[in-house]
Amino acid sequence: MPLIQLETFIRAPIQLCFDLSRNVDVHMASTSITNERAVAGVTSGMMQLGDEVTWEATHLCVRQRLTSRITEFDRPRLFVDEMQCGAFKHLRHQHLFDEQKGGTLMIDALDFASPLGILGHFVDWIFLDNYMKHFLVIHNDYIKNLAENISHQTETEEASLNYFR
Repeated sequence: MPLIQLETFIRAPIQLCFDLSRNVDVHMASTSITNERAVAGVTSGMMQLGDEVTWEATHLCVRQRLTSRITEFDRPRLFVDEMQCGAFKHLRHQHLFDEQKGGTLMIDALDFASPLGILGHFVDWIFLDNYMKHFLVIHNDYIKNLAENISHQTETEEASLNYFR
């Protein structure tokens, strides 16, 4: 069973990074390449502990649905979503946030496995591991750019206000 770990440094406050990462609308915007959309459960806004969302997207030329639940939540440090129903044997995505000088380190740990026993392991190893990593990198880059733009805009506005005080 593959475990993908990614680290993304974002020049933005930890609270902003955390909130953008749990926002359904931001997730949909970041996954436009697969036409991902929320079709049940929480379909817009921020997700909280116990919330579920059903995603519909086209992956590998197949329209699929996956229902995920937030099973752990400690704002602004951690949240975990776990698949409740979908194509995987299991899928658990841990989102960690570490406040650092100059910004936030966003850490993803995605643990998943395909069904079908040894054939599923082979598919994970040959193809799915790279596909899922690429999907996460695109998603994280979107959050990074959005958070840094919002943070920069806020800093610029605050500097302008301080100039006139």
